[in-house]
Amino acid sequence: MKKLFRTLTAFSVMAAMLSLVACREDEPVNNLTPADDVFGTANEAFSADEWYPGGRLGTTLSKSYSAPAPAVDDIADGQRRFKHGEDFFEHLYTLDTEPRRGLGPAWVRTSCIHCHPSYGHGKRMDRYRANDFGNGYLLVIYHPDNNAYISEVTGMPQTAAMAPFKAPIDETQINIQWKNVTSMPSGLKMEFPDGEKYALIYPEVTIPQSAFNTNPLPDNYEVRLESTIGVYGTGLLDAITDEDMREQHRQEAKFVELNPALWDKEADDFKPSAYYSAPYNDLGTHRGSHGPVKRFTYAMTRGSLQDGAGANAIWNITNVSRSDRHWLYTTPAWAKAQSEDPEVIDYIRQNGSSPTSLLHPYYADGSREGIAERVNELLSISSIAKKDVFDRYLFNGAPYNGKDEMSDEDYYDFMVWHRGLAVPAARDLDKPQVQRGKKLFSKIGCANCHRPSWKTGKDDYWVDASTKAYAKSAGIDPANALPRFADQTIWPYTDMVQHRLYMINDIRTGWCRTTPLWGRGLSLRLTGAEDRLHDCRARNEIEAIMWHAYSTESDAYESALQFYNLPKDDRDAIVLFLRAI
Repeated sequence: MKKLFRTLTAFSVMAAMLSLVACREDEPVNNLTPADDVFGTANEAFSADEWYPGGRLGTTLSKSYSAPAPAVDDIADGQRRFKHGEDFFEHLYTLDTEPRRGLGPAWVRTSCIHCHPSYGHGKRMDRYRANDFGNGYLLVIYHPDNNAYISEVTGMPQTAAMAPFKAPIDETQINIQWKNVTSMPSGLKMEFPDGEKYALIYPEVTIPQSAFNTNPLPDNYEVRLESTIGVYGTGLLDAITDEDMREQHRQEAKFVELNPALWDKEADDFKPSAYYSAPYNDLGTHRGSHGPVKRFTYAMTRGSLQDGAGANAIWNITNVSRSDRHWLYTTPAWAKAQSEDPEVIDYIRQNGSSPTSLLHPYYADGSREGIAERVNELLSISSIAKKDVFDRYLFNGAPYNGKDEMSDEDYYDFMVWHRGLAVPAARDLDKPQVQRGKKLFSKIGCANCHRPSWKTGKDDYWVDASTKAYAKSAGIDPANALPRFADQTIWPYTDMVQHRLYMINDIRTGWCRTTPLWGRGLSLRLTGAEDRLHDCRARNEIEAIMWHAYSTESDAYESALQFYNLPKDDRDAIVLFLRAI
């Protein structure tokens, strides 16, 4: 049985009590004055440093997910660049309007903030619509026999497209039904021993073949939902060293099975697949001859924030090209279907002859055959190997005028913002119930996976091609072009390891990275919702915890069972603690 490993409790508590090594011990965070004399004061449960979950370089006293970290001030013109980068996150992209031009020919969302309301976690939804604000859902469409994504649509499936193209998936045919759990395979009742009831729900998502505008149509597939998490504090997670992540995995591998796709149990080390395979940044950092260890997304597919979930999403979610990505986020199956659609061909014949038309690259010689051939060719440009085709057709005339849709400078500013987002300061750590909640959180073993603290390293971050290109052109040292968070003790409450909870309609592979808990207590106030877990099935902290006890096979079953048997006052104390950090 894969239970939560109680014997790691001492290891986690020791990690939680690491002392803070800060670069700015005497400087106020963000130049704000604490609201009262209690802030920053140690007590029997919390050190003074725990009020600063992002360390002194990464914490803001404003109750916000959108504030800049103090480290932003350490780079040239940092505040201006942060604000300019923020603009690319907060505002809509269009087909042809500077500076947020893109979206063609198909896209997932028209803005980043659609998925990350107030920079936080996506909201639970009853339907899938790309333009519903707060819909942080990405469709996960995969073959259940091998967990591989279907190839007919992109890995982040698109439900919107520019006329006359038809979206790869007709979102009106996507059906989300929320089901009630009536019994737990673990045998636990849907009420606590003291009689207080709780409820669990989960999504069941179906998409019929008729919703796909592809050739061929997919078959033998299932659908899951994955919601966005908050974007704040990710630069701090990027500053955790590969060596410390390796040691954390080694400690946990003694007691629980780790994802064999990333961890070699016999070698007691990461597999080559655990390292991000993007080209190495030739800055002579400690990274060695490979990229950094993967650490971002639920599936831990990205190893550096500089080419991680946000850096990737600014390209593929809005389908915006840039200097290191001169290609479209599309599939051959969609391209073929569009090239065979008479409505698409006729529309381009009627509207694509003018050189100023967005459709002109597809017009070819104006014949049906020529248009069909060009549509199929251009919409198939989904790899760098076809860069020459993309350049030849899409960047030779108006309205593109030979420019990337996102310039290197704009992308650089976007990454200054992304890496420079602060974590909100902790709250109410002076309250007796919150202090009791922390003690109980560790006592029942929650801190084994939700490791309280980490110490960042030198933060010799990996640098992507676009950031390096702009930095060098502007005379900026690429190694110091972005906010850095060296030698900070941070309190994210995650072990940066994947675990399994064995929930019904679970995440695609069953393996999910432990989500950081810092700042989540502000979610209801800032976003209007406090939905949790990878698909927002948990509507509050109680439901999130009890999903950990759904199956006795869950890596966290024993801890969740102890929570289940706690008196109500103790359960409430843990919830208050989670809302405080």
